[in-house]
Amino acid sequence: IFSPHVIDLTLIDLPGLTKVPVGDQPADIESQIRNLVMRYIQRKNCLILAVTAANTDLANSDALRIARDVDPQGERTIGVITKIDIMDEGTDALEMLEGKMYPLKHGYIGVVCRSQKDIQAKRTIRQAVDKEMDFLSKHPAYRTIYPRCGTKYLATTLNRVLVNHIRETLPEFKMKIVKLLTSAEQELLGYGDTIGKSNQGASLLHLFSTFARNFADAIDGKLTSDVSSNGLTGGARIHYIFHDIFGAEVKQFDACRGLTDNEIRQAIRNATGPRASLFVPEAAFEIIVKKQIAQLEEPALRCVDQVNEELQRVIMQSELPEMQRFVNMREKVFEVVRSILKNCLGPTNQMIANLIQIELAYINTNHPDFIGGSRAIAEARDHPPVPTGQIPPPPQPPVVPNRASSPSADNESAGGAMGMSALLNGFSIFGKKPEGVVDVPRRHAVSDPNDGVEFTARQGMMSMPAVIMPNPVPTERERCEMKIIKSLIYSYFNIVKKNIMDAVPKTIMYFMVNTAKENLHRELVKNLYREDMYPVLLQEHEDIGVRRKRCHEMIQVLRKALEMLNSLRDQSDQFCPPGRLT
Repeated sequence: IFSPHVIDLTLIDLPGLTKVPVGDQPADIESQIRNLVMRYIQRKNCLILAVTAANTDLANSDALRIARDVDPQGERTIGVITKIDIMDEGTDALEMLEGKMYPLKHGYIGVVCRSQKDIQAKRTIRQAVDKEMDFLSKHPAYRTIYPRCGTKYLATTLNRVLVNHIRETLPEFKMKIVKLLTSAEQELLGYGDTIGKSNQGASLLHLFSTFARNFADAIDGKLTSDVSSNGLTGGARIHYIFHDIFGAEVKQFDACRGLTDNEIRQAIRNATGPRASLFVPEAAFEIIVKKQIAQLEEPALRCVDQVNEELQRVIMQSELPEMQRFVNMREKVFEVVRSILKNCLGPTNQMIANLIQIELAYINTNHPDFIGGSRAIAEARDHPPVPTGQIPPPPQPPVVPNRASSPSADNESAGGAMGMSALLNGFSIFGKKPEGVVDVPRRHAVSDPNDGVEFTARQGMMSMPAVIMPNPVPTERERCEMKIIKSLIYSYFNIVKKNIMDAVPKTIMYFMVNTAKENLHRELVKNLYREDMYPVLLQEHEDIGVRRKRCHEMIQVLRKALEMLNSLRDQSDQFCPPGRLT
């Protein structure tokens, strides 16, 4: 509806609620119409004109009943009473119009519509409005309230209620429009303008520099973006990999992981050779600890792969809006960055392997944090191993060998021989027979009961097995030796873990992260900044032009809508009186 006296209105004439299907109407016509009506009136920005005939009971009004379902407070419902001119004599709709039967916030308005006879007589709307006002002003029941009745007053009321409703929702509408306008302007900025041939080189250099700076800022924590509120990004995630993933894994790495007591015993026996050992052999300790140190290479290399994957993620976070416009340039830039990271991956892995080899090359038993052999023996002596189910024997006084008759008496103090002698309880480190040990006479012949022939020990000797394993039950001495070896392994392995936890992050930062940051801009210029590649790199996607035009149109529409909302806000509460309806 257009009028010079009221704001433009959009009226939706909804069908009446049908109860019984008529003619070719479907059987569910009632539910179809109800769903159609509900789809419109349930909108919060919709005003409801609940039209009810004056000659019907207001309590049975279908319009008021369905309006109350979506607007229980009656804040956006206006009651309209029609046919007040054809009521039975002696009756009127005054109680309805005054809202005594069912009150509404905006009240009820009585109107007199054109009858079918008036339409056939081609009576105009102007004539119908004049006739309506004449009827209301002369009717004995309505003449006291006729200024608040009629089509003119209904138009004024709709104008006032609609404008007030818009004003109430104005801040929310304005916020939505500003948000859409900002989004459209950002999208248009990403599309940019067409780049001339003279500016192609400068534009490419600017894009390369901006992308390289974004990549470095994302790693250094200086890149501000919306994703920063969704969790750790960039360099913070690399720090998390170094300390919360790799560091935690190395800390939890057991020094004796995958190492059994039998393997320790075998290493000790193999390290002694054909001679009986006086002390725990150092070679056995080195063999075992090197085997355990080598296992740290796998988590270190896994840390390299995780950082490499994180740098791939940083590439996507550093993407410029213009790169969505120039798809070829986007692919080429990503290809160059991935090539840099791939080239950094080899030297980084090699250096990690070298770190492990450095630790394996020299076992520094003089390290100040290393427990040492003497302390390990002292701990084992203070807490000697006890076989399961046996009562520990009382401590024995240390055996002091005769230095005059021992060729190695001068070396006992250096190697902890006296401690070992006391520790090994009755086992002589010099080959002497322990006290209380009775020699078992050797049998030099075996008698066969079948033929009575006597065989010598040489003739009855057992054949040599291919694989010789130690006795499954370790002796007391072997238990002590294993305890000493484990103490040494735990002590030295903790030193190596600290070295690896410190060196691996430094290696990755130097060989991969910092190298990628420093070489990115140079590699982009070296590989892509060529005049013959300008048209290819700066070629727009097919639908970029269409999107740019659509964004321009959307921005213009949103700006006009914002101007209209600002003008409504500045309007006064006074409205022009309705004139002639057109």
